[in-house]
Amino acid sequence: MKIIKFLDEKLEEWILILSFMFLVVLVFAQVFFRYVISQSLGWSEELSRYILIWIVWISACYIMRSGKHIRIEMIKNRFSESNQKWIDALVLLLWSVFAAFLGVEGTKLVLEVQVTGQVSPSIGIPMWMVYMALPIGGVLMIIRIIQQFYWLFTNGQKGGVSE
Repeated sequence: MKIIKFLDEKLEEWILILSFMFLVVLVFAQVFFRYVISQSLGWSEELSRYILIWIVWISACYIMRSGKHIRIEMIKNRFSESNQKWIDALVLLLWSVFAAFLGVEGTKLVLEVQVTGQVSPSIGIPMWMVYMALPIGGVLMIIRIIQQFYWLFTNGQKGGVSE
């Protein structure tokens, strides 16, 4: 049960922390090599860009889980609490349409890039691996949206939309 709780509450957070720490070390190494040793690590700039792309999409899932995404509640707060719940449900529904779009269209993009056999210039990794951040981010967001729906309608608001 501890593993399930960790996967639910902390997995994205730990992935983000570790990947961001790696990103900082990578960029620091690039700066050190370029300005102190006068040698450039060409691959480090490319790798840091790809890591940042993955950080963005995992962060989107983390923010959905914690209910800290940007929202304007001025209009919603004018309604009764029961109506606010339905407004939150509508917002989650719109988010789920967006996340499903990301998942479907991102998968199409990944398959198109995979067919071309395109690889990154410096590192030489297949570019479809970089583009996988898009459909994976969409699917993980859908999972978190389903979780938010559950919390919204069972009054088990853990990190929900209205927090």
